[in-house]
Amino acid sequence: MPASSPVSRPMPRGLSRTGPVLFSYGFRPFFLGGALWAIAAMSLWIAAISGHIALAEAYGAPNWHAHEMLFGFASAVLAGFLLTAVPNWTGRLPVSGWPLGALFALWCAGRIALLTTDIIGVIPAAVIDGLFLPALLAICTREVVAGRKWKDLKVLGGLLALSFANGIFHVVAIDGGHDHLAIRLAVAAYVALVMIVGGRIVPSFTRNWLNKVGRTDFPVPHNRFDTVAILTGVGALAAWTALPQHPATAGLGLAAAALHCIRLHRWRGWTTMPEKLLVILHVAYAFVPLGLLAMGLSALGHLEERSVLHLLSVGAIASMMLAVMTRASLGHTGRPLKASRLTVAAYAALILCALLRPLGEVLPDLGPQIYAASGLLWIAAFGLFCLEYAPILARKRRAPL
Repeated sequence: MPASSPVSRPMPRGLSRTGPVLFSYGFRPFFLGGALWAIAAMSLWIAAISGHIALAEAYGAPNWHAHEMLFGFASAVLAGFLLTAVPNWTGRLPVSGWPLGALFALWCAGRIALLTTDIIGVIPAAVIDGLFLPALLAICTREVVAGRKWKDLKVLGGLLALSFANGIFHVVAIDGGHDHLAIRLAVAAYVALVMIVGGRIVPSFTRNWLNKVGRTDFPVPHNRFDTVAILTGVGALAAWTALPQHPATAGLGLAAAALHCIRLHRWRGWTTMPEKLLVILHVAYAFVPLGLLAMGLSALGHLEERSVLHLLSVGAIASMMLAVMTRASLGHTGRPLKASRLTVAAYAALILCALLRPLGEVLPDLGPQIYAASGLLWIAAFGLFCLEYAPILARKRRAPL
């Protein structure tokens, strides 16, 4: 080749040559958008229950709040994770540039539509919002099938369940109801994904870090025990979704809680104490057995269902999402995998929120104060994330050292 000929270099995966940096990789717009919406949605809900504003009256303010936590905020973070992880699993180029921008715009349209149900109507709003999850499912399915990563189809099963849950929720809301079945199905789908994907990344990241620091007390590798724990957990979640007060749900929930406690212990989380980016993964997963235990106790009549919902949704789901958001934002932008004080404070605020919120049902006399405090902790957690990570997500990737 002549010396004057240009050298052809492959473009780094996930980085667009032109256009906004924000749309160069899926985690950037969806992590930032999800975090900002977590703050905005909770702030609007607090204002609504305080009597300061009327919120989506045609849809129902309680419906709006439940929907926007499960299908607004959480679906954005899930999209950011899948659009980043699936290319790593399949070896294919990620969705970026204008297709990513269009998908993000579709998610934003759903948020605007549900906020304006009093203007555009509930049915048009439900239709607009209902497009996002199927679109995400279609994209991820195309990538998994093209990459022939058949074992990852089980992850898409959770996304399919979420799409159905969203549709069911809208149908009931259109009729003026509040569908607890759809809410339980959505929470169960997210928790099942935490069991599957968390069971992949938590021990893997732990092992890599221990190896890096010269230790050999690694987590137990994935084996049949993990498969049994996942299947039992999914069975308990399915029973809780359909029959939350049935004795079989109690038995499955308590059995699954014990198995996932053992599973978490096998990952040797106490060895990661010096590295808070890893500690939070183990702490977030600890809410899986805690939530399963609460599920069993609720089926026996000892705990309110809302306490179970909040332990799982804030503890297992949102905490794991925040853990993944911080780690992926640092790692995929070329920054050291080290939790700052702001990041640790965000973790602490969300864990406190997860532990405090269920007490509202246990201590009804202190309910208003507990709800307010937990809402403020939620806002603080994602506010701190935005304060530190918004500039990271909107800037170019750092060059390798």
